[in-house]
Amino acid sequence: MEDTIEIDNRGEFGLWAIEMAKQIVGEQGFDLAKAARDGGDEDVRVAGNALGQAITNALLEVFDGLLEGAPAE
Repeated sequence: MEDTIEIDNRGEFGLWAIEMAKQIVGEQGFDLAKAARDGGDEDVRVAGNALGQAITNALLEVFDGLLEGAPAE
């Protein structure tokens, strides 16, 4: 996600999570479904790993945003 957003409460976080999930499923989920239908085991593995990486990247993105401005130890 390129734009910076401010999340002030649980509801806003929920909306962010829903939008990210829609984006990830729309992009990576389609590739995984296509690989499962048309590809071999390697294609499914690659597409599945890409889906997992997209989820990981989204979670790290929000975690990094939580750390911004936090006092250093």
